[in-house]
Amino acid sequence: MSSQNSPSKSFYSLCRIVLFYILSVVIFAIISGLSKNFHLADYLSILVTSVITFFLVLLFSKWDKLTLADIGLKIQNTSLLRFMSGFGIGILLVIIQAAIASTFAEIQFTLSADVPVMSIISSLALYFVVALREELVFRSYALRNLSNSTNPIFALIFITIIFILEHVISGMSWKMSIIGSGLGGILFGLAALKTKGLALPLGIHFSWNFTQWMLGFKNNTGIWKEVVKKGHEAHAENIALIGFVIAMFIGISVILIIYKKQKI
Repeated sequence: MSSQNSPSKSFYSLCRIVLFYILSVVIFAIISGLSKNFHLADYLSILVTSVITFFLVLLFSKWDKLTLADIGLKIQNTSLLRFMSGFGIGILLVIIQAAIASTFAEIQFTLSADVPVMSIISSLALYFVVALREELVFRSYALRNLSNSTNPIFALIFITIIFILEHVISGMSWKMSIIGSGLGGILFGLAALKTKGLALPLGIHFSWNFTQWMLGFKNNTGIWKEVVKKGHEAHAENIALIGFVIAMFIGISVILIIYKKQKI
């Protein structure tokens, strides 16, 4: 084994990545606490947190002598195309999940009444910065540095586990965190490793969350409402979860097929 990937170097890299993640959580908690009494507190806190997290990424990257290209943050000629491709993939995956749910369960999607344009715009902005913060934390410095110092498979698994735990801590059930955040983490991580950048996973992550909001999967606050026939709630939930798993596996397969020549 080369000195670059020696056990001691891998261990210290892992320690720095854990420290980086802990600091990112501390930043998120502090900013959330400081902004809770402000107007549009959720938007303000996640926006400020994303900006500070970006500088935290730069700080740790400088510590490890990594460039923006090394951590996937260098803007390239293909970045916009990959972001838009990811956005399209995310929309398609949610449509697949919704189609399965409405076909095999007593679920209908009905238009919500009078959804303000500003509500759509604000949700669009919110889900973008939420995805941006998570991609900066999990798929830039942390994933790429760990991948280089150990191996990509270990890095993908380790970072996905942390991704799952963060969602558990935020209040999501273990079941949904392991299945939902776990498969999502693998999809976003593979996209980042295959393309050596954040544009594609950011596009998928952003559009997945926003399209789910549009269809009412997030507390029925979107342009459409998810209406489940009374007495069929448990069955509908299971079918929707199956639809999610199928959509995620399709997404992972698409990334592996399109970028089959690129190593992770």
